[in-house]
Amino acid sequence: MKSSAGMLIDSHAHLEDPKFENDRDAVVQRAWDAGVRTILTIGNGAGPDDMGCGIPIASAYDWIYTTAGVHPHDASRMESRHVSLLEELAQQDQVVAIGETGLDFFYDNSPRDTQRDVFREQLELAVRLNLPVIIHTRDADSETIEILNDVRPKCGIVHCFTGGEALAECVLDLGLMISFSGIVTFNTADSIRSIAKNVPSDRLLVETDSPYLAPVPYRGQRNEPSFVVETAARLAAVRGTSVEALATQTSRNFSELFDLPGSSLFYS
Repeated sequence: MKSSAGMLIDSHAHLEDPKFENDRDAVVQRAWDAGVRTILTIGNGAGPDDMGCGIPIASAYDWIYTTAGVHPHDASRMESRHVSLLEELAQQDQVVAIGETGLDFFYDNSPRDTQRDVFREQLELAVRLNLPVIIHTRDADSETIEILNDVRPKCGIVHCFTGGEALAECVLDLGLMISFSGIVTFNTADSIRSIAKNVPSDRLLVETDSPYLAPVPYRGQRNEPSFVVETAARLAAVRGTSVEALATQTSRNFSELFDLPGSSLFYS
């Protein structure tokens, strides 16, 4: 059984990260013990040749799923053969989405034009394969809005939301979901909390983005999926609801987005 009402989902983690190499099984066990009943581990890995990195992890746990995609940091390393690889990986049962993909104009690890092209290509692939897309966007609101409005993905998540109101409005108008990470607990994140307060309940998700962005009171430490409890608690407080109600709603949102087997268990 995947989960039950009131249990939490970490909608975005990087369990393949080398920071988990020495205690990955213990990290997963701590998540379960904390009440996390589903984890989506992202398939970017060390670059385009490593997009299947999450499959062995998802294969080992029937409550963990994965994705496949090229991160904007690695956009310049994507070749035509990687599109075929991505399509092949997307056929695997454990792979439920394309991504994360998007634009990162903060680090600019790949040229911006290349990031745009690779982002668009993966959005179009997600549409063609009828799969959700996991979107990363940082310091690129207007460009992300332009591409999203052009391609118009059918479903997906803008993860670790740090954008402005215009981006949030675009995402919601397109029917996509918005996920909030430990940033929502940071003292400096008033603008993010303001947006989080007003996202419709049926479009809301919560994540860790572990091993990055540990929430208060763990800020500065290695993040892990069990810490999603802290992010959910702060998000629930911002929205004036209980953690149990938020967990139930976000579980429902996740299971409906990915059409998971037995998903009615999330909110029966």
